[in-house]
Amino acid sequence: ASQRQVAAGAASATGLQLRSVRQNSYHGDTAALEIPKNLAMNIIRTPTTVAPNGQHRIIHRWTNRARSCVTRQAHVPCRAQTTAGTGVGSIEPFKLERWFAQYEFSAPYLLCCSDCEALQMQELLEMADEDSLDRWNSLSLGYTEAPGLPALRTEIASMYETTGADDVIVTVPEEGIYLTMVALLRPGDHVVVTYPGYQSLFEVARAIGCKVDLWQPEMTPNGLQFKALNLLQLIRPDTKLVAVNFPHNPTGFIPAQATWTDIVRIVSDAGAHLFCDEMYRGLEFEENAQLTSGVDVYDKAISLCGMSKVFAMPGTRVGWLATHDSALLSRIGELKDYTTICSSAPSEVLALMGLRARNEIIQRNMSIMRENLALLTQFFQSPQHAKKFKFHPPQGSTIVFPELITGECSEAWCSELVKEKGILLLPSSAYDYKPEDGRQHFRIGFGRKNMPQILDSLHAHLSARS
Repeated sequence: ASQRQVAAGAASATGLQLRSVRQNSYHGDTAALEIPKNLAMNIIRTPTTVAPNGQHRIIHRWTNRARSCVTRQAHVPCRAQTTAGTGVGSIEPFKLERWFAQYEFSAPYLLCCSDCEALQMQELLEMADEDSLDRWNSLSLGYTEAPGLPALRTEIASMYETTGADDVIVTVPEEGIYLTMVALLRPGDHVVVTYPGYQSLFEVARAIGCKVDLWQPEMTPNGLQFKALNLLQLIRPDTKLVAVNFPHNPTGFIPAQATWTDIVRIVSDAGAHLFCDEMYRGLEFEENAQLTSGVDVYDKAISLCGMSKVFAMPGTRVGWLATHDSALLSRIGELKDYTTICSSAPSEVLALMGLRARNEIIQRNMSIMRENLALLTQFFQSPQHAKKFKFHPPQGSTIVFPELITGECSEAWCSELVKEKGILLLPSSAYDYKPEDGRQHFRIGFGRKNMPQILDSLHAHLSARS
């Protein structure tokens, strides 16, 4: 009791309300943090949620009645804060989508797309179970239920460990990001986002008028990596939201399990919401690399996924949000009345078919990806091309982010390539990514069957320029 009184008195005397951590409570790259020994903390654990398999999946919520200062030891690389916006009407053009709008349906060779080889309709129908086929054959082209087809929501919930159908709302994937940000954020709120990344993860918050800190990766011998310690430097007592994307677009990075635990605990300590863009979850190259979904480890997490990447059905435009925050989910549902209102009836049944056949679809996709990644690795590590590029294979996803080391601007290089040879790559400028050391990157996608042929064309072009 006397320790608690001393700690409370110290906190009261400074007038500070800082987020704190417990000695040895972090296990990844944050383990070196030092906590002043003259301040004790009273930390209360709330009960964990037990998953159906008996595993404790919801990470402990740490409530600190007496908060302590933390000695921070690491410099935050390339911290960039943006505050702007007079409402979503001030939102900036989506650079990545504008780049694709110029070339995606005119360039003959697409070498930067992030989806897997799209399923053909007949291919999907041959995988469908009897119930899905019955739904398809008797389908009415009327309106659908606003939260989503109940059978589809039930199937989605079955992919997580702690959710039911009532924890899920069906949206277009991009819509899920937009509606969550609008439902949760207000001008002046503090937001931290993994960066580079999908622009809407930070741009919607910026347009709302939030203070956005960009959590950037460090360049390591194994490529770009996000460090939990750097996230800790960005978190503030008033942080409202942390948005992360793993496997990461565009690097394919996945944090170690211990680091993921630290990330969730840092966000939990701050009392912030955690938005998890999990569009590539399920496309990991090592089985033990797959992270537990955000919704299964934190009660204020929102997990986003959809049919576009993992399930090779981007044309359905079906995605979803899963969260245990029922008030937030209800508000998202209210806001959806102003966007799509409800989903396409055919798309929902097709998505149901795909999810019920997901093991077969993922196995198909991973076979294509593994073969293509082996070719990419051989290509970039060859003596001829190693002089022009730095290449680090991704841990997951269909995309990778090589570095152009010729001294050229990646946007100019990519523009020349598509105009002269019809080969479309995605420059780092499409992410508005401008690292302090001037590195130039570009994105390659390797989820499609024709990648080897396009790679041959790129090799011929580079050989001709040498």
